Amino acid sequence: MSVLDDKKISFIGAGNMAQALISGLVACGVKPSNITAADPNADVREQLSAKGLQTVDPTADATKAVVDADVVVLAVKPQVMKAVVSGFKDVLDKQLIVSVAAGLSTDIIADMLGGYQTIVRAMPNTPSMIQMGATGLYATDDISSEQKDLAEAVMAASGLVMWVNDEEHMHAVTAVSGSAPAYMFYFIESMVDGAVALGLDKQQASALAMQTMLGAATMSLQSDDSPAELRRKVTSPNGTTQAAIESMQANDIGRQIAEAMTACYQRSQALSEEMK
Repeated sequence: MSVLDDKKISFIGAGNMAQALISGLVACGVKPSNITAADPNADVREQLSAKGLQTVDPTADATKAVVDADVVVLAVKPQVMKAVVSGFKDVLDKQLIVSVAAGLSTDIIADMLGGYQTIVRAMPNTPSMIQMGATGLYATDDISSEQKDLAEAVMAASGLVMWVNDEEHMHAVTAVSGSAPAYMFYFIESMVDGAVALGLDKQQASALAMQTMLGAATMSLQSDDSPAELRRKVTSPNGTTQAAIESMQANDIGRQIAEAMTACYQRSQALSEEMK
């Protein structure tokens, strides 16, 4: 028996991330008829209706999407959040709010909702679109253990879930997972360019680089060894791998990665301040 059984889940906004989460929920056995998507785009509503979801035009009646919901997922851009939630905030009384809006703290969201405090903040990443995501979660003190379980189940339908105890740590989540798929894409892009320069064609280089990245990540997940130990085991003395690693170390790639993550962390903090 799942904590999601017979729960009604509403998505405010049905863009790419919301649709990724919806796909994960349906794949986990949630009935499409128990999911409501509120989106002003008629084409999006039509596509989701065809999949068995309930749909709502929030410009006509925003309250319809949330009044009977157990969970309301806020999946609209931070810049329009206040205007969007103003259409239904007065009917909130028991719903668990899960926000996936970057940069909006629980205090800011609570203020937008007229003081409503039953809020969990989530930071998913784009691999959620293929149910391979990694999501950081933070709950206010008003959230019960049952509500935490419910929020976790909603987000875990699309991948790994990790709770943080301090909301400030959501900036670190952004640096290590929220924005990090772009780091991986950049690394793959650079590997492909390097392989092409060494003589492979782009199709060969892309296939080898992508599969190698996937294989290395899968090995890391499945192994009891740390990434550092896995690296040591594959690095033969005076071999080809050692030559590559020594080049990276000479160029201080580790420090550069750390500095990039710090830049991401600081920008996340700045964006949160701008939203106040």
